[in-house]
Amino acid sequence: MFVLVWSSGYISGPAAVHAAAPFTVLGWRFALAAVLAAGLALAQRRPTRMDRATLGRVAAVGFVMNAVQFGLMYVAFDLGLGATLASLFHALSPVLTALLAAGLLGERVSPLQVAGFVAGVVGVLLVLGADLDHAGGAVAVVVGCLSMLTLSLGTLGQRWIGAQPDLLWSAAAQFAVSAPPLLVLGWTTEGAWPVTDTRQALVAVAFIAIVNSIVGLVLLSHLVLRGGSGAAASLFFLSPPVTAVLAWLVLGETLSGLQLVGLVVAVVGVGAATRIRRAPAPTPYPGVGTQ
Repeated sequence: MFVLVWSSGYISGPAAVHAAAPFTVLGWRFALAAVLAAGLALAQRRPTRMDRATLGRVAAVGFVMNAVQFGLMYVAFDLGLGATLASLFHALSPVLTALLAAGLLGERVSPLQVAGFVAGVVGVLLVLGADLDHAGGAVAVVVGCLSMLTLSLGTLGQRWIGAQPDLLWSAAAQFAVSAPPLLVLGWTTEGAWPVTDTRQALVAVAFIAIVNSIVGLVLLSHLVLRGGSGAAASLFFLSPPVTAVLAWLVLGETLSGLQLVGLVVAVVGVGAATRIRRAPAPTPYPGVGTQ
């Protein structure tokens, strides 16, 4: 269920930006998601304990994970980046996070993780091919890569939070802090009503706010609680093939034979690099950067 919900975000995102401008869509998404998360937390009488320092860290990480990371990816969607490629970029994120932790925090990284990341990159390059026009051009690819990097940095930032505040209240705060800058940015750069298809825009925003943000967050939290953080990371490699099927069914995206080979290479590399070890590390606070 988590893989299906996560993968569906790469379908609903392009559908949303086809109907409305990216920053406005994201502003609406996070505003609605903040209200839903807070309402759900109130209905469940979740504890609101969070000191000012923790709240500041939660908000800062949420801004990076949501406003910056999704802002970059939705701009890439708007430029023409395909759903499968976007999913591949983000599937590499758990492995890139481990490599960044090794470089920035001195954590140990295994040869398998390095080899898996290299295989993932090779697979992505095969999917991209020599002609970048089908992927929206070089700018779209670079922006998509920056989104992947931001997701990894935001994941590392979760450790900076330190404490383990309530998941729903943290999500509400992170969604809430992300919405206003995106709405202002959308107003100033995209106009007051940058919508070409009102019905599709509203349906897409409702879907990404309810299913991708809230349902995805709940599924991720249950997954982490039941199987540890490694369980969630180990499922990322399943997202690209599921996304490829959904993109074919919904968006009409197709892959050539060589691109399919690249997809398999990338998936195998990420799957090997993120496999669950017998002695997983202590479970960190799960992030809310779901699709």
